[in-house]
Amino acid sequence: MSQHNDVVVAAFARTPFGRFGGVLADVSAPRLAALAIDALLDRSALSASEVEAVYMGVGMIAAATLTPARQAVLLSRLADTTPSLAVDRACCSGMSAIGIGWRDIRLGLAEVVICGGVDVLSATPLLWPRRRGGAVGPVTVADPLTLRTPTVDVPIAAYTSQEALSHGIDRAAQDAWALGSHQRYFAAEAAGYFDAERIAVEAPAAKGGTTRVVADESPRRDTSAEKLAALATVHGSLTITAGNAPGLNDGAAFLLLVSRRFAEERGLPVLARISHYAQVADGPTSGSYTPAIGIAKLLRAADRTARDLDLIEINEAFAATPLVSTLRLADGDAAAADRLRARTNRHGGAVAIGHPLGASGARVAMTLVSALRQRGGGFGAAAICGGFGQGDALLVDVP
Repeated sequence: MSQHNDVVVAAFARTPFGRFGGVLADVSAPRLAALAIDALLDRSALSASEVEAVYMGVGMIAAATLTPARQAVLLSRLADTTPSLAVDRACCSGMSAIGIGWRDIRLGLAEVVICGGVDVLSATPLLWPRRRGGAVGPVTVADPLTLRTPTVDVPIAAYTSQEALSHGIDRAAQDAWALGSHQRYFAAEAAGYFDAERIAVEAPAAKGGTTRVVADESPRRDTSAEKLAALATVHGSLTITAGNAPGLNDGAAFLLLVSRRFAEERGLPVLARISHYAQVADGPTSGSYTPAIGIAKLLRAADRTARDLDLIEINEAFAATPLVSTLRLADGDAAAADRLRARTNRHGGAVAIGHPLGASGARVAMTLVSALRQRGGGFGAAAICGGFGQGDALLVDVP
């Protein structure tokens, strides 16, 4: 039964996702976010002054940008009076931003919000310690893109590999999922599937002037099982390689969330309803299955089961992530897990598309909405892990 304060998706837009050091490397994170935000205004035909807030996930310190969400507002067509908030929850950040907007609308605090995220990981600075002491000598410069902290001083690839193996998911299974991610992506691309998501971006060209970027840069048509098997593992991992993990990418993705009442009054399209949202956390090395924890929590709240899910989007932080999470959702039943996997990331995932940390949570949400609409409706879940054992999830239905 619909309610006036149902949270519905009225529009979505993302930039193409660029490779590390690639075509979008010289576009600032706030600028990239502003382009996606303006695209939402174009797609919804809303007045800029009607947007009540912008919530923006940023996974990697916004390339040392002060108030990146505020800068995005100022660079967009939104009114200068639009409040904004940057959310730092690592890879979960873009979906966490959706969760904040979802709560605002459910509680009657707002009717129109823009939520999503951005990262230009190509611009992430090296960190030089401010205090060097008095002695003359070498200084260690840290690279935050190694994704390590003193709290969990083990590379994410290493502990994710261990978690996957503990669930019986070996290197061959991870490589097979990675290959499928690229194959499904290119099948969807050939069918024009991503046209509903992506906008074009004018980016600085290498030899001066600008270049028009319309396609995702990371997917590889020449990926093969043989090439994936030949890759060396990375960061002390037993199974994870550059081929079965996503790259460090650049991109922005945002959704326009409105109350059902506002959509009906203004004649806006109701692309989907976000019925439930949750944040979860477990142990610091649990990222490969926190998406399953989040989805399971929401299914219990909705009095549904994993069997009811028509489609699932689980961010491919590694190929291992959807494999482990679907197995956990199936309570360890391999046959049931395979049935869930057949409904998961049907159009490819981050291993192919790329993973700009702050944007990915919003990207999987819009990909789910678009996929449910293209199949003629249904019920689905999107989930993402991030930040040493955290997870976010949401449930979506399309009549």
